[in-house]
Amino acid sequence: MLTTLTSAWANLRTRRHLFAGAFVAVALGVALVASMGLGLAAAADPPAGKPQRFAAQPVVVMPHDTLTVEVDRGPRRAHDSKKIPHPQPVDKELLRELAELGTVHRDHLAPDAVGVDASVTAVREVVGDRAQVLTGAARRLADPGAERDAQAVVAVRAMLGTAGGVSAFVAVFVTASTFAFVVALRRREFGLLRLAGATPGRVRRQLFTEALAVGVAASATGCALGSWGAPLLARALIDNGIAPPWFTANGTGAPQSTYWTSWTYWTSWPFQLAFWTGLFVAIAGAWAASRRAGRIGPVEALRDADVDTDVMPWSRRIVGAALLTLGLGLTVHTLWTDPSALLKRKTYTTQPMILITAAAALAPLLVRPVLRMIRLPGAVGLLVRENAATSVRRTAAVAAPVLVTVALAGSLMGSAESVSAAKAQEANEQTNSQLITTGDDLSLTRRPVPGVAALSPSASTAAFVREEGTALVRSEARAVSDPTALAATSRLPVVSGDIRHLDDRSIVVNEEWEHHRVGDRLTVWLGDGRRTTLRIAAVLAHGTGDNGAYVTMANAGAAPVDRIDVRLTPGASPAAVTDALRAATSGHDVRVRTAAAWLDATHPRVKPQTRQGMLLLLGIALTYTAISLAGTQLMAASVRDGELRALRRAGAAPAQVRLMLAGEALVAVAAGTALGLAVTGLNLGGLAAALDLLSPESGAGAGAGLEAGVVVPWGVVSSAVGVCAVVAVAAGVLGAGRGHRNGVSG
Repeated sequence: MLTTLTSAWANLRTRRHLFAGAFVAVALGVALVASMGLGLAAAADPPAGKPQRFAAQPVVVMPHDTLTVEVDRGPRRAHDSKKIPHPQPVDKELLRELAELGTVHRDHLAPDAVGVDASVTAVREVVGDRAQVLTGAARRLADPGAERDAQAVVAVRAMLGTAGGVSAFVAVFVTASTFAFVVALRRREFGLLRLAGATPGRVRRQLFTEALAVGVAASATGCALGSWGAPLLARALIDNGIAPPWFTANGTGAPQSTYWTSWTYWTSWPFQLAFWTGLFVAIAGAWAASRRAGRIGPVEALRDADVDTDVMPWSRRIVGAALLTLGLGLTVHTLWTDPSALLKRKTYTTQPMILITAAAALAPLLVRPVLRMIRLPGAVGLLVRENAATSVRRTAAVAAPVLVTVALAGSLMGSAESVSAAKAQEANEQTNSQLITTGDDLSLTRRPVPGVAALSPSASTAAFVREEGTALVRSEARAVSDPTALAATSRLPVVSGDIRHLDDRSIVVNEEWEHHRVGDRLTVWLGDGRRTTLRIAAVLAHGTGDNGAYVTMANAGAAPVDRIDVRLTPGASPAAVTDALRAATSGHDVRVRTAAAWLDATHPRVKPQTRQGMLLLLGIALTYTAISLAGTQLMAASVRDGELRALRRAGAAPAQVRLMLAGEALVAVAAGTALGLAVTGLNLGGLAAALDLLSPESGAGAGAGLEAGVVVPWGVVSSAVGVCAVVAVAAGVLGAGRGHRNGVSG
């Protein structure tokens, strides 16, 4: 054991140029996991904040805003809860009883809640279970901005969860690849050890010890970097409009100036998760590499020292092929059973990872066919291609992170832009009005308005249904006052029934609902929590998932009108009607726009928050890839001194050597780019097939109108490739030049 420790320590000191890449890979991965974990911890338990509307009152009474329904989950009954958008106001009888206890304060900005100047105990006794009684910091729940902040925190959790998953995926892959490359560069050393009598077990123990030392040091460093990076991440989320202004990510309630010395802070779950994940990844990467190193015989190792043969064990080929089959099989199965599922964010941000992992695992096998297709002019070009093909491990080590970055950029951003484009097209095709009035609590002060053929006021609400008896499912809905006007101002994708038959005892649903047959009766909970039974009047196509339910105003509770769709009479002047509508409409923030302007504002190609979140995620992945590329190139350069010296003695000029090194880096980046684009093509191809199946011509969408093709984000992909190319070339040329000057020998 002592011999192993001594040997490992000596190797770490003398070969620090090799272990630097593995150290950086683990440290950066741990830093990313720690930063994301601290952000998730802060989003899971955000600060309570101070109440604003009823800060002077000790007690706030607010109606119940949660719908709880009994569901069947296994051997015992359970309950499922959902927030309702329009709680019923505190009833007059309760207000009268509260007034007997003390002064009741009402706020027109928050009419559903009241503040009471009375003792908490007395208020609780009077209210009972008829409403919520809020005290202390909980009074902030009655503020109008509380729900907005809560939704923002949910968005932060979703974004950080996705970013954390992608970051962990990239970190694990790059770390494992880095350790494997370190072992590949040390084949001559292992051959000499075996020749000197070292057993395979000793070689594996030495690698494990080295990995343990690197893992512990790198994980500790990564935790420190994560602590420094978490506040920067929180600030980036705030600046990009993803998180609310008060959001922090220091993981404790302590001020930023003191939490660095808090023991609770450093032992919190984000650091525990990050540290042990980094250590596990380091050991796991070394384990996979050590098994290969332990099987190499002395003669085989010395023979293979300069030419790569058998670059992929059968175990890795089997795993890669299995992942490729799984990824393609999931896409085909989803297309066959529910093509609309491929348009959901959870699907198009997670499912592509399978194909990306498969391609990365098979990279050493796939690189050679790609290299054969590359033709470069001149003697230097021939040397570049042959060097890249001969040293396929080195080429694959550079190409693999590029593959991952390009595939992530193309698949994630391309899917988001394609789905957004399809949603925008769908909304455009379903709009049959020329003008749209929006605002809060809209109402028409006079009717009719000259030049208007049809007016369709509507309100945003929700409908809840218990599907399969196991879950309470929420569906966005719109409440309309005149179904005939709705039919005149819209082109909804009706597959059966007639939306003009909608009345106070019926509902319009889409094909995603468990029960969607015209005439069936459903038990539905409305936006204010009321339970009712409604008949299905019409069924809409599912489309991109934005086709919600429709009810009448009688089933919308207190939902205020927030939109009025307007169909003009033939020959009417849009400008004149716009002025007349502004004069005839009352409400808050009233805006009259053309349908095209409204669609541009409400259905952008990609929502700004979504785009910023995606770019932040890709920026993290690109940073990791750039550091990995630099480390790989520097490690590879450290053992090429003999090769470069031979080229110089053969008459190659320094400029030719540098050109060869740059060419090798660019060829490796090009190979990774080609494979990344191939994976992007497979992922976006599945999305294109889903859009095609949901298009009117296929019959499956029955008028869903999804004819927009997929969008390839060439700008983002090109930027990622450019950064990878610059980093790979610079590290390869500078690293080799430094190694040659210092006389480093492999």
